[in-house]
This record gives sequence, structure tokens and C-alpha cells, in this order.
Amino acid sequence: MTSTPAPLSGNQKRKMRSASRLYAVQALYQMELAGQSLDKVKVEFLNFRFGEEIDGDEMIDGDIDLFSQILEDAVNWQARIDQMTDRALVAKWPLGRIDTTLRALFRAAGAELTQTDTPFKVIISEYVDVARAFFPEGKEAGFVNGVLDHMAREARPESF
Repeated sequence: MTSTPAPLSGNQKRKMRSASRLYAVQALYQMELAGQSLDKVKVEFLNFRFGEEIDGDEMIDGDIDLFSQILEDAVNWQARIDQMTDRALVAKWPLGRIDTTLRALFRAAGAELTQTDTPFKVIISEYVDVARAFFPEGKEAGFVNGVLDHMAREARPESF
């Protein structure tokens, strides 16, 4: 007799989607800094990072489909997303001067804003939380909120 795993609750699915967004930002960061390919980084994350134990804490598994979609869309649409991000930044701060982590975050969020039907408020909220995870003491979360709001207005003007 085999037992089937219990279906995931809505809260578990939401946590997995949130974890996927964080992992996608980490993967995009790693791709940029190490010059690694999408396929290499994706395999590493799926095989070693999802559910990894760090300092005695087990990381949550991510939603593999969402993680994969964000990465692929961020890579495939990077020029469009970067241009949209540039327009959302003030003139003194071109995308090239932005912290690599924030650049990865804007690319992941931009991929969702332009390529999915996830409500923009969910996307903004989720990536502001990701910014807080990476920069718990800083003002980056407010900065991310403002840039993503601008990007959402450009990507989905019909929603405003």
C-alpha cells in the first residue's frame, strides 16, 4: 500500500511561490556575477538550493514551475525589462549603477509584470519582501516599491 502525500494547503503554495521569487533573484544574481548560463544555474538551484539546510534551518522548497518561468522570462526579455527599469529610475541612477542584487530583483519582477497575469499588487508586495530579506536595515524596500510601481504602470496601464 502506497500513501500519497497530502495536498498542499493554500498557505504552503503561497510560501513556495514566495520562496521561488527569492530563489529567482538569487539565481539571476549568480548568473550575472559568475557569468553562468541559465541552464547551469537552474539545475544547481533545483538540485541543491531548494530545501537546502543552512545553519540548521531547512529552506522551503520553491514552486519549480514559477521559478523556471521567472528565470526564462527574465533572460528572454532582459533588454525590454532593463529598458523599462531604466525609465523607472531617476536619471542619475542608470541601471548599470544599481546594486547587482537590486538589478536581479528588477529583472525577476519585470519578468512577472510583463509575462504573467499575476496581479501587479501581489508582484510588488512579494518583491518588496524580497528586498527586505536582502536589505533588512536599509531603505531599499521603499526604493523597490517606487520603481516597481512605475514599472507596473508602464507594463499594465489598463490596471490603473
